[in-house]
Amino acid sequence: MITCLAVSGYRSLRDVTLALGQLNIVTGANGSGKSSLYRALRLLSEVAQGRAVASLAAEGGLASTLWAGPEKFSREMRSGAQPVQGTVRSGPVSLKLGFASEDLGYAIDLGLPIPSRTRFSHDPEIKVEAVWLGPALGRANQFADRRGPLVRIRSSDSGAWRDGFSNLSAFDSMMTHSADAADGFELLLLRERMRNWRFYDDLRTDRDAPARRAQVGTFTPILASDGSDLGAALQTIIEIGDADTLSATIADAFDGATLSVGERFEVEMQQYGLLRPLLASELSDGTLRYLLLAAALLSPRPPELMILNEPEASLHPDLLEPLARLLVKASERCQIIVVSHAAKLVEALDRHHETLRIELRKELGETVVDQVGRPDWKWPTR
Repeated sequence: MITCLAVSGYRSLRDVTLALGQLNIVTGANGSGKSSLYRALRLLSEVAQGRAVASLAAEGGLASTLWAGPEKFSREMRSGAQPVQGTVRSGPVSLKLGFASEDLGYAIDLGLPIPSRTRFSHDPEIKVEAVWLGPALGRANQFADRRGPLVRIRSSDSGAWRDGFSNLSAFDSMMTHSADAADGFELLLLRERMRNWRFYDDLRTDRDAPARRAQVGTFTPILASDGSDLGAALQTIIEIGDADTLSATIADAFDGATLSVGERFEVEMQQYGLLRPLLASELSDGTLRYLLLAAALLSPRPPELMILNEPEASLHPDLLEPLARLLVKASERCQIIVVSHAAKLVEALDRHHETLRIELRKELGETVVDQVGRPDWKWPTR
């Protein structure tokens, strides 16, 4: 389980360090930084897949994703006695992301490139990476280190450092180039864990959504990010997953309704009072979205971490209480982060004593976290 998430210099997240629990609800007003926090988690996951630089480019490049305010706020700026203004920088321009769990931690520092003649001179460079054992970075427990093009890995037997790469490209991460079963096993383990993080923010329910159509299905233990293989995912849960919980979840949300999957993997819902089941093409957007969330959360192959961005979209308020119960049930098998501004969903999850509520707010354009006790966190230096 991830116990700490740290972001620095990314959009409104000038300097944020969060403690995380098994089930987390991130909330706050519009514009408070919820979407930025979600994107930062996605960006971390994409580092392990070698797509971090391309992902930043898709957001408009490093310059458009960096914190736009001053490096630091003085006391006078915060009190309003002095206008907010830039000061002489004490550190380099950087975008830093990191997390820690009870056994492993990782941090990356991306910065501006050295001016050159290449047409790709606006691409961000990976300046520093670090991987360590335990919840906090220290000199004794760090076992992988990247500074510029040089990568070093510490031997688990002798504790001595060896050179992994001496000319790693500025756009390549050591997570994708230095992880191997012999000398970089912990790095390999961490990379695979990060690659298996699961994100759901684009579950399609429109009229032409693939989930509404009959299709050829295969065993699907993991629902696609857009929900296109819903029928196959539900049938997989029925055959090799927790079919009883799926049945109870649907009955809980839809007054005793039952679910089945047709021969061509088209979802069918039998509701009380109707003489025939309704096909997926006939279901409302909200009903279909709830089925997609159930298929994602009851996956027979749960990830270590699942992140859902505004799962309440298209749902009737009456479905938020059942959704909260489904999230609590799913959190027994994996760590969950929910980003939401639906008050009823937040309140329903708050009633579950193990839910960690993370409230975000804006102060002088900066996202501030109202959380007691800042986790112990240290960034690797350049």
